[in-house]
Amino acid sequence: MESPSAPVILPANETAASSGHVAVQRKWRKAAQLSSIADSLETFLSSSGFDRAPWLVVAFGCGIVAWFVFGMPWQWLATIGFGFLTAIAGFASLSAKGRWSNVARALIGLGVAFALGTCVIWLRSETVGAEPIERPVVERIEGYVLVREDQPARDRVRLTLAIRDAERGEARKVRVNVPIDRIGAEMAEGSVLRMRVRLMPPASPMLPGSYDFARAAWFKGLAATGSLIGEVAVVESSARSTGLAEVQRSLSGHVRGELDGSAGAIAAAFASGDRGGISEADDDAMRDAGLTHLLSISGLHVSAVIAAGYLLALKLLAFWPALALRVRLPVLAAGVGALAGIGYTLLTGSEVPTVRSCIAALLVLGALAMGREALSLRMVAVAAFAVLLMWPEAIVGPSFQMSFAAVIAIVALHNTEIVKRFLAPREESWLARNSRRTVMLLVTGFVIELALMPIVLFHFHRAGVYGALANVIAIPLVTFVSMPLIAIALVLDLAGLGAAAWWLVGGSLDLLIWIAHFTAEQPGAVKLMPQMSALNYALFLAGSFWLAFWQGRRRLAGFIPIGVGTIMLLATPVPDVLISNDGRHVGIKAQDGQLLSLRDSRSDYAKDNLLELASVTAEPTPLAEWPEAQCSRDFCALQLERGGREWNLLMARSRERIEERALAAACAEADIVVADRFLPRSCKPRWLKADGRTLRETGGLAIVLEDESVDTVASRQGEHGWWKRDR
Repeated sequence: MESPSAPVILPANETAASSGHVAVQRKWRKAAQLSSIADSLETFLSSSGFDRAPWLVVAFGCGIVAWFVFGMPWQWLATIGFGFLTAIAGFASLSAKGRWSNVARALIGLGVAFALGTCVIWLRSETVGAEPIERPVVERIEGYVLVREDQPARDRVRLTLAIRDAERGEARKVRVNVPIDRIGAEMAEGSVLRMRVRLMPPASPMLPGSYDFARAAWFKGLAATGSLIGEVAVVESSARSTGLAEVQRSLSGHVRGELDGSAGAIAAAFASGDRGGISEADDDAMRDAGLTHLLSISGLHVSAVIAAGYLLALKLLAFWPALALRVRLPVLAAGVGALAGIGYTLLTGSEVPTVRSCIAALLVLGALAMGREALSLRMVAVAAFAVLLMWPEAIVGPSFQMSFAAVIAIVALHNTEIVKRFLAPREESWLARNSRRTVMLLVTGFVIELALMPIVLFHFHRAGVYGALANVIAIPLVTFVSMPLIAIALVLDLAGLGAAAWWLVGGSLDLLIWIAHFTAEQPGAVKLMPQMSALNYALFLAGSFWLAFWQGRRRLAGFIPIGVGTIMLLATPVPDVLISNDGRHVGIKAQDGQLLSLRDSRSDYAKDNLLELASVTAEPTPLAEWPEAQCSRDFCALQLERGGREWNLLMARSRERIEERALAAACAEADIVVADRFLPRSCKPRWLKADGRTLRETGGLAIVLEDESVDTVASRQGEHGWWKRDR
């Protein structure tokens, strides 16, 4: 019988040697794994045949976005350091005798671009950011009018003024709304006015996911916004001729004089960029139909003007043989188109989105004049980089994202082999050729809508379900009918012969308005969704970039993050309770899907925010009218069942003083207490107290009871200059 084998005990020096050998093997295995990954990446990059420029601009944009996502200066420094360390790692890998040359170049380019993006936006914030006023004030100011914006549809004029701060003596820029009947024509750009105003710091988001006006104002240099109290006194009138602003107003007035109603207001917007005459009902219909982009002068309008100038000049110059034989006509035509685009941009107010679109269109025009491919992903990348270099903050706004997403979708779609084969010239009838073009127009519109949908849902929490169909009709109508007719009518007006052309303009714009209202009124025309998370949005963008920038079958991998993002979006819970940043507005999602509101607000802004973030389209029901709520003059109490338990809510309706002992007893029975004032420390609810003191720190709240999660406005702000917790 064999005895059990005794354990083998190595001498101490042999054990140490063996352990050291294992450690060395482990290090070699890790190095081999890294080498294998690098080899796989090198093989992938070398066989892909892709354009590097779009990815470099994406990295530059990611660096900008990182500055907004991370809220602390040390995090911004770490972000810059990460980018440069990545580039250093790329330089180090170049020493591998060219083995990983593509990987090395990718690390160097992407790392440097990422770091520079963070540097550019940080520098931009420090140089143009305007410190907001500390608190609301009522004071008498004397200011120089920088911009006057007439808004007849809202019976007001919006003035942007340069004033001198009374306490610090610093120059500030403020925006004041003045009733239209209290302002004269002489109160234009260049005049000096004296008035008594109520000024407020630019408003932070009302709720998590709401529009951040404070951030937009920071980069516009606005320190405060407000309204007039009393009358306006003219200290110094402006000269009658104040340049383009006066021309813009005169042109807008002329167009509205030729066309009445909504058609005239939209024609004025196309001709001069003045949207102030568009009624709220038409504006809402255009939004719900997915046609709002047609009302703001952007890439579509500027491109149409430049293309018209280019083609018209090219055709007319061709009738001059002596010139056509000696000069490259495309270069001259490009110059004419460029002048037309620049002139239109100046005439329509030179708003930043319009200037961005003009720069991008001019770059494409330059490529066309040099004989390059006008619409390529590389040209789109160059245009995006130029815009981000000058206005890096644009990357977080929907205007920039939607403009470039649409162009990228068009270029990527038309660069696919199947589309190239479908559009290739062939012997066929006129009907067949135009049928193919019509099909391609419909497909392009559908692809653009798919590309824009995540952007629209992220920023506006809504999507026009029939927007693709509406745009397929509306975009050609505006581009090829309405805008050319407006130009013809204005030219004919010089000879007093424009009446017939204006009649045609009115008919085309009435059709546009009818399309908007018809689309918006269809059942289920608008789909509301809860706030999309940043991670969810990033997955959609990553998948979209992958689909657009790679070639062949490997691009299909982009559907993986898009699919994951879609599942995440569909699984996103709708908040049960929404609390505004001032505590006055509370929205509660009832079991049947209705939205209950604590106050019947006169503010459409507050109501719209609550409805959008609760994913409800019907009008909210006042909480006092809800059978299950118990409301007095001072408080409302409500019991909700979520996540297998009951939640007791107590919400203040007035600012009347309540006996502290009774209030403390009521708080002790509640899970959540909400108030727009400071509550005593004796008020101790079981889970959350959202009173004035708490909301000053957190901003607005979105609460999901089943998960017991609370999303705050403050969690997205950090130490950026536009966010002040103590306001």
